[in-house]
Amino acid sequence: MVRPVNKKERQLPFLLLGPALLLMALIVAYPLLQALRLSLFQVSLLKPDAAQFVGMDNYRSLLKDPLFLRSVLNSVMWILGSVSLQFTVGMLGALILNKDFPGRGLVRGLSLIPWATSGVLVALMWTWMLDGNYGVLNDILVKLNIIGQYQPWLAMPTSLGGVIAANVWQGAPFFAVMLLAAIQGVPLELYEAAYIDGANKFNQFWRITVPLIMPTIMITTMLRIIWTANYMDLVLVMTGGGPGQASITLPVLAYITAYERLRVGQGTAMAVLQALMLMVALSLYLKLLQGKEEGGFII
Repeated sequence: MVRPVNKKERQLPFLLLGPALLLMALIVAYPLLQALRLSLFQVSLLKPDAAQFVGMDNYRSLLKDPLFLRSVLNSVMWILGSVSLQFTVGMLGALILNKDFPGRGLVRGLSLIPWATSGVLVALMWTWMLDGNYGVLNDILVKLNIIGQYQPWLAMPTSLGGVIAANVWQGAPFFAVMLLAAIQGVPLELYEAAYIDGANKFNQFWRITVPLIMPTIMITTMLRIIWTANYMDLVLVMTGGGPGQASITLPVLAYITAYERLRVGQGTAMAVLQALMLMVALSLYLKLLQGKEEGGFII
């Protein structure tokens, strides 16, 4: 017989969650509401008390600004390029680290060094490597006769590619570690049964490994999309958004607008629009995942 729940027992979960909800409201809700409020004002850091209410004018001006639209396009290329390459390199790394070879534990530990390195330090390292005068990448490519002379990689219209390369080097270990943990959780009996049935290595990977680690793939990819969308250390240090507008992303433009041009209202409006676009993209991503789950792709 099931005992009915009294009023105090029904209220207990809310009482226990109360402190955490209050903390979340202070940490998340208040800054969010403050950002929404600031985006409706024309605010200057030089005269913070002379804020002028302009309504949706900040948003209207941004949607007509070619620089803002260029930053959105660059952000899309930045996110797609970084996350897709990080996943590819991370998956290859996870498969290699899952093999049994001498010194595997040491290699696994060393593979985390890029992930543990600060973004500013990574940016400085890659800036020196890609330098047009004495960069090691130019030296290697010239000695291999791939290029005829040194190239200013970060001063070219394709400079965003150099920043993406640095981001891939730093972020791929995250995918490698997470995917390795998921792969090690796959029962070996499934591979043995597939081998007996005549499945080769590729079919075992595609039919067994991928479906069973798909939840990890989806969660880690979603996290990397969020982190990469808001990550601006590499771009700001390596190129500053240049040359011209070649590598400027939305977070970098919002930072420059708010703290260098001192137009806090417009900078905050950019951040709000970025958050809205990211929410829409992640909603579509989660809807796609739900469709795959219903279709039976995820086991």
